[in-house]
Amino acid sequence: MTQVYKVLAVLLEYPRQELVESWDEMQQLVATLADTSDEDKSRFTDFITWASGLTLTQFQAKYVDSFDMTAENSLYLTYHLFDEQDRERGPALIQLSELYKSTGFEISDGELPDYLPLILEYVSTMDDAASAQAFLKQTSQAADIIASNLEKNASPYAPLVRIVESHGLLADIAA
Repeated sequence: MTQVYKVLAVLLEYPRQELVESWDEMQQLVATLADTSDEDKSRFTDFITWASGLTLTQFQAKYVDSFDMTAENSLYLTYHLFDEQDRERGPALIQLSELYKSTGFEISDGELPDYLPLILEYVSTMDDAASAQAFLKQTSQAADIIASNLEKNASPYAPLVRIVESHGLLADIAA
């Protein structure tokens, strides 16, 4: 189950040449994901089909347009959970950083700890699906906001964020 989070992390990160060169391998990986619904596999496949039809530059431009040029689509989750000037945002970021450190998870590239692909990378390192889903439960509100905003623009990224949201909601069902 946690492999699905690694795939999501890779697909939601800023596109790099290595990803563009590995679409076939990514499709094969998606086909073999255990404990993943046919609907989620279809969402992955549709995204990969769309993205693989773009050049790296086009793919990067779509990413920037989707996430960097529109604040409402930001992949920094605390942006959606706190007002920009909210004093709780800083402590939330520190708490998340401390959690990562306490488990030996290292933040690379100077990224903020609430960056959704980073959170998904962290969740992919968890040993069991229940813990991963419980952790993702905390992201489901922000993921819903982001996905809804992306859906308004018919973004191909919206179904990927919906997968994140649905996995967080699974924790409610399992509880």
